[in-house]
Amino acid sequence: MKRIVSMAVIAVLLLSGENTSAQQTSAGNARMKTFIDALMKKMTLEEKLGQLNLPGSGDIVTGQAQSSDIGKKIREGKVGGLFNIKSVAKIREVQKVAVEESRLKIPLVFGMDVIHGYETVFPIPLGLSCTWDMDLVENSARIAAVEASADGINWTFSPMVDICRDARWGRIAEGNGEDPYLGSQIAQSMVRGYQGNDLSKNNTIMACVKHYAMYGAAEAGRDYNTTDMSHQRMYNDYLPPYKAAAAAGAGSFMASFNEVDGVPVTASKWLMTDVLRKQWGFKGFVVTDYTGINEMVAHGIGDLQTVSARALVAGIDMDMVGEGLLTTLPKSLKEGKVTLAQIETACRRILEAKYKLGLFEDPYRYCDENRAKTELFTAKHRAIARNTAAQSFVLLRNQGDILPLKKTGTIALVGPLADNKENMPGTWSVAANFQQATSVLAGMKEVLGDKAKIIYAKGSNLDADAAFEERAGMFGKSLGRDNRPAAVIIKEAVDAANQADVVVAALGESAEMSGESSSRSNIEIPQVQKDLLDALLKTGKPVVLVLFTGRPLAIKEENEKVPAILNVWFGGSEAGYAIADVLFGDVNPSGKLTTTWPQNVGQVPLYYAHKNTGRPLEEGKWFSKFRSNYLDVSNDPVYPFGYGLSYTRFSYSDITLSHTALKGNQKLTAAVTVTNTGKYDGKEVVQLYIRDVVGSVTRPVKELKGFQKIALKAGESKTVTFTITPEDLKFYNYDLKYDWEGGAFTIMIGGNSQAVKSASVNWTK
Repeated sequence: MKRIVSMAVIAVLLLSGENTSAQQTSAGNARMKTFIDALMKKMTLEEKLGQLNLPGSGDIVTGQAQSSDIGKKIREGKVGGLFNIKSVAKIREVQKVAVEESRLKIPLVFGMDVIHGYETVFPIPLGLSCTWDMDLVENSARIAAVEASADGINWTFSPMVDICRDARWGRIAEGNGEDPYLGSQIAQSMVRGYQGNDLSKNNTIMACVKHYAMYGAAEAGRDYNTTDMSHQRMYNDYLPPYKAAAAAGAGSFMASFNEVDGVPVTASKWLMTDVLRKQWGFKGFVVTDYTGINEMVAHGIGDLQTVSARALVAGIDMDMVGEGLLTTLPKSLKEGKVTLAQIETACRRILEAKYKLGLFEDPYRYCDENRAKTELFTAKHRAIARNTAAQSFVLLRNQGDILPLKKTGTIALVGPLADNKENMPGTWSVAANFQQATSVLAGMKEVLGDKAKIIYAKGSNLDADAAFEERAGMFGKSLGRDNRPAAVIIKEAVDAANQADVVVAALGESAEMSGESSSRSNIEIPQVQKDLLDALLKTGKPVVLVLFTGRPLAIKEENEKVPAILNVWFGGSEAGYAIADVLFGDVNPSGKLTTTWPQNVGQVPLYYAHKNTGRPLEEGKWFSKFRSNYLDVSNDPVYPFGYGLSYTRFSYSDITLSHTALKGNQKLTAAVTVTNTGKYDGKEVVQLYIRDVVGSVTRPVKELKGFQKIALKAGESKTVTFTITPEDLKFYNYDLKYDWEGGAFTIMIGGNSQAVKSASVNWTK
């Protein structure tokens, strides 16, 4: 009886706490509304439109805010915020113009592309996703927020949560891979990391979820291109991470460049209002991507006035760079193409964001010079970034257990990316100081000390085509082209290899071979680097390929010839140290792929959660006439989703199910025992997949529904249990109703999407 009373009391206290929290939120919202109502009554139409205007930092440099063109517009109330302006000194100077020299003294919001860290740079997002560690993911965003806010920034254009299943698309590097379940977990972790539990704190920043929506499915993997798919596929495969980010409380969204259903997304009322706001309950504001409104003219849906009006009516609140809303809406208002209520709604959303950031209370809250001096690129942040990078690397091949390397003898380090610190941070590292980054050569020297000798040779250029290499070395990331004949450069590397016990070849893509406007029709390693690799293999020395990439590459040939391959993505400012940590066994690699790696570009798009055709290829066969396959290559990937090796080995028991037949809202537990059968302590990502065998509409052959990352000492076993409920079985049916259907299900657990144990259940409604 005492226990019952105690639990009842606890329940009352919990409900009381929830009510108190709800009351506080309600009171806070009421205060915000009162404040903004009063402010908007004072605002002219021009000032309301000014809040919708987000120009770039333009010509503003320290000491010139007063005289700049943007400074003049700020003074006139025609600017709501600025982006990619860096440093407390510059931001304070510009904010001063807004809050001390404009009529209504409305503060500006300051945004930046803080994509995977600020000055302390973490792995590119695709690499970060391969940690499968939500604490690491959230902490990377938390540190990015701390550093960015210390330098005056209070808004980031991140997380990018676009699902992508086409390796040709350069911006796959910015996202979290091909899976909606994993992508949703990461989206929420990133939002929590940036925004914390109180957006008004001066060490948090507002998240901006991008690119809404379906941008990662652009046709032919070509950036900015059209997206065309069924609504059922949108809801099941592409929309979940955006929805998850909205549910996590993201303060803003960014419209994508592509069109959907024949309408450029920036003018899509269905996406911006019906789905985002009405279906998901999003309360923040929506900003365009760079000149997104203006670019709708080229899409072919009207002139600047027309497309600007369509954007506002659709639910766009802020115009990045284009100034279409600022310059054309007064005329559209007079002509009845937009309403004052629509303008005021957009204005209110921007003002609410500034209120929640605490800018009306203290417009200089992010301009603390002491924080800027003490919280950027700290030893603590760098140590976390180094560990995170090491956790993101994926060991693809390790024939004969070449890795980890011994810290003895002579090591030949070769390749165009071996001694190039500028490329280590990867694409979208706009706040990075490349001089602070660490190359592979420097990292190996630091970790080895005087225990082993390193012989370095470049071995090849990035690509034989100098013009291509220039395009791939933009934004201060040149690889320092060697204009001598390729044979001469390769010979130096071969000579180094012949003097060494082992060869480490740092090859692959440069940082800007992926990212925005970096789509590729050929996703192999450049031929000049392949020639170098072949020459190194011919020496007979053991070769370790340290592979840099921002996308899945087609490396079937390398997988067959090179005994050891460590994929390191672009690991950030501490990449060189992290690579050395893994190569020499100070860290056992535990990364798992979040994308499927094809044999060649002709297989693309290739992803694990595909559907069967009416003529699926028989299991275990390479080719069968009148089946869904190719004449020249099997259907298999080189590396499946979820794949990644370790220096140790893990074995899985058969699955133990709590039930084989269930009904209604019963819960199912599925368990496996995982054993570390190798010689090293290690981490394993245990993955749960489910197949809905029969449905009212066709269902994928398997879908990720859970994962746990566990640590096991050598020889240790651990039972991993997953709890499955009907919620895990739900999907959007033909009528876009989100529900589950009773019937047969296959439960699969394993170390990647192909290597799974299976068990069957029957679950009726």
